[in-house]
Amino acid sequence: MAQAVRSLDAAGISCYYISEKTALPCSKQMRYIMAGSTFGTIFRITTWGESHGKALGVVIDGCPAGLPLCEEDIDIFTARRRPDGGTMSTARKEGDRVEILSGVFEGRTTGTPISLMIRNEDQRSRDYTQIAESYRPGHADFGFDAKYGFRDYRGGGRSSARETAGRVAAGAIAQKLLSAMGIDCRASLTAVGKVPASDPEAVEDLVRKCRNDLDSIGSTVTCRVSGMPAGIGDPVFEKLDANLAKAMFSIGAVKGLDIGDGHRSAHARGSENNDSFYMENGTVKTATNHAGGILGGLSNGSDIVMTVYFKPTPSIARLQKTVNRSGEEIDMEIRGRHDPVIGARAAVVVECMTALVLVDALLLNMSARADRVIDFYKSKKDI
Repeated sequence: MAQAVRSLDAAGISCYYISEKTALPCSKQMRYIMAGSTFGTIFRITTWGESHGKALGVVIDGCPAGLPLCEEDIDIFTARRRPDGGTMSTARKEGDRVEILSGVFEGRTTGTPISLMIRNEDQRSRDYTQIAESYRPGHADFGFDAKYGFRDYRGGGRSSARETAGRVAAGAIAQKLLSAMGIDCRASLTAVGKVPASDPEAVEDLVRKCRNDLDSIGSTVTCRVSGMPAGIGDPVFEKLDANLAKAMFSIGAVKGLDIGDGHRSAHARGSENNDSFYMENGTVKTATNHAGGILGGLSNGSDIVMTVYFKPTPSIARLQKTVNRSGEEIDMEIRGRHDPVIGARAAVVVECMTALVLVDALLLNMSARADRVIDFYKSKKDI
């Protein structure tokens, strides 16, 4: 495989040459040779680490200075993602305590990059030696191997759900910003299979049956955002709903998403689907919320409502057919400790990814109108 060589093109722009015939400006070429571990535009995060490495974490850039922040603020969110030993979680025990390495001084953010680290404490890499040369059904093993020609087979490496711990840590900071602005963002498990989460006994019975059958079950998470101002987002490629969709589908096990009525809109008439506007105390309101709080890529002031669908956990102890790296067809039983239901612990991941998208969109929106930029800086001269 050819190595990237840095040089200058005819215009003096720094380039990376992948082959003798191919050269692109650095900013474009890096998209081809760098893995996609960074998310966001202004409020920007980069996660790092593997499921069975020494630690994992996240670097947050673009967080405004002066936000009160301590490790306990973040631990509240990572605790919701942590296995609780119940019927719906893995037996793996991770403290998931967050260490703030930079970007905070005397209890407040400094405006410089915030680096957070979570140490891995209870990994059992021996559980994965059987899959070093074979591909688990329902996992990213084959695709990862096809892309890189090499993979960290211990728990899936970067493809592991454990990578989301860094997202949750970053999302906790985004949640603090939203809360300070009077915006409430909450996600929760709403169904396991076809059973509503409001019926815990039926859910317990279903999950127990799946465990006994050496199987798993899919789940549904609902996220609701209230207090979001109207006009946040963009009308074309950076639509608010498009960026929310990207955020949700970046969570490994997500296979479906509805915003508002979602797919049900395809079965409705326009007269049924349109949300009528009316005035209330000088504010524009909608009589219904089929759109889920977003129209034309922009928030409309109503609650943003998303329904996120998770596939069943692919790691099951039942005998399955697969192939190995030599192309031989084999039978496999997946060992290790795994959640029978993903949505129970993934709800906080949905919540935090939503918060990251919203904070980034709110910061971007601050430069959308010239009159507000001018008024802000003119007022500074009067101080």
